Amino acid sequence: MRSRRSVRQYQNTPVSRDLLLQMLEAARWAPSPHGRQPWRFVVLTQPEPKEQLANAMGSTWQQNLEMDGQDSEIVAIRLEKSRQRILQAPAIILPCLYLEDLDHYPDAQRQADEKTMAVQSIGAAIQNMLLTAYDLGLDTGWMCAPLFCPEVACEALTLDTRLIPQALITVGYAAADPKRRPRLPLDTLIVRFD
Repeated sequence: MRSRRSVRQYQNTPVSRDLLLQMLEAARWAPSPHGRQPWRFVVLTQPEPKEQLANAMGSTWQQNLEMDGQDSEIVAIRLEKSRQRILQAPAIILPCLYLEDLDHYPDAQRQADEKTMAVQSIGAAIQNMLLTAYDLGLDTGWMCAPLFCPEVACEALTLDTRLIPQALITVGYAAADPKRRPRLPLDTLIVRFD
């Protein structure tokens, strides 16, 4: 866990289907609400769908950055860096929420809680994938871009609209050691320990 890192630049070396399937198998064993496994995965290894996704999400992100008042030069730099992270990764995994099989409740609060449990469980599934990838000698990066435009990601890849993309996991072999961000001291994270 301490050695896993978030990689942004990859070697131009393909990732085998077998290794990607091992990552997805690890995700499958994550805890989930009522054992329903409310996730589905999209795997991209070919340039064309990666480019379609990068272009579609990039347009949305550009609009958001401009709406935030960011300088046009900075927007262009950020967009190109993000685009290259997607295009240069040998493989991309999009973990998607799939809420169709969850329990249904008559009240809004419990239904919202059911969705929250699903979101928590997809995070556990992603973590299983990341740790398995590292164990297999792979490197990964977790991008949240699809979370801000799930409909755009679905449309770009002609996915079932019941899928809700939550993240974009880049997979490959690191081209350079990434800078690691420091972690907060444990005693600042524990708010109560009786």
